[in-house]
Amino acid sequence: MTSIQDVRAAAERIRDHVHRTPVLTSATLDKELGAQVFVKCENLQKVGAFKARGACNAVMALDEETAGRGVVTHSSGNHAAALAYAARSRGVPCYVVMPETAPQVKVAAVRGYGAEIRSCKQSERQQACDAWQAETGAELVHPFENPFVIAGQGTAALELLEQAPELDVVITPVGGGGLCGGTSVVVRALLPHARMLGAEPKAVDDAARSMATGVRQPAVSNPKTWGDGLMTGLGEPNFALLQANKVEIITCTEAAILEAARFFLERMKIVVEPSGATPLASIRSIAEQLAGKRIGMIATGGNTDFTWLTP
Repeated sequence: MTSIQDVRAAAERIRDHVHRTPVLTSATLDKELGAQVFVKCENLQKVGAFKARGACNAVMALDEETAGRGVVTHSSGNHAAALAYAARSRGVPCYVVMPETAPQVKVAAVRGYGAEIRSCKQSERQQACDAWQAETGAELVHPFENPFVIAGQGTAALELLEQAPELDVVITPVGGGGLCGGTSVVVRALLPHARMLGAEPKAVDDAARSMATGVRQPAVSNPKTWGDGLMTGLGEPNFALLQANKVEIITCTEAAILEAARFFLERMKIVVEPSGATPLASIRSIAEQLAGKRIGMIATGGNTDFTWLTP
């Protein structure tokens, strides 16, 4: 199971390949919630998302022979772009399977970083990825069920706690659970009494159901949500981390997600894609529990085609 030592090692390994992103505040948001909110802007990260952290850690950790065969993955966008960026940084091939529903802005970004792309149905991502891996001999870098990816994602929280110490609550989006799992490791190690939350669209609530039942639940089939980066099911090692570190899952509506994304754009002047806006949407739904608290949230990405502005 991923440890704080793994996250610290990841921070050293990726230091020259990622940004130390800023933490922003909003007096308007603080007044609305009656709390202090610190937004870790991973939307300003390399490739426009926190995924650069995990991908770089996984790719840079490979031995020379393995790296030479290239890397392969499946992703709706941000992990794909991150892996393509990491592979280009190391000078190795990258193969990416993307669902047909992936936003074109994300497909273009992945292609721009030099990766080869194959499209498939959302439900066939793993099978298509397995087939391409067999063809190429490339190393699979899973978007969330990979210990180096999980540790790399946790480095965002490591920075956040340095930039905004003594937090009472930390919240991240949860899809596959790489970021949420990695963050929970950091929070439990450094802020053992803090409340650790995961934000999830109601439309893809498998993490919430999994934590409620104690049994990992299947992903929602044919999901429909503006949070396109959160449609994958919760991973097995990620679920174990969420359980071990007592993560609470807060779900939010589609309307609340879009309102949160608009708030970031209109009031804080930053572009946060709907997936990355789920933490704000979720804490708004439990605002009465958070009065007077210091809250850290990770705005995970800013890669969007803005179709959500006129749904």
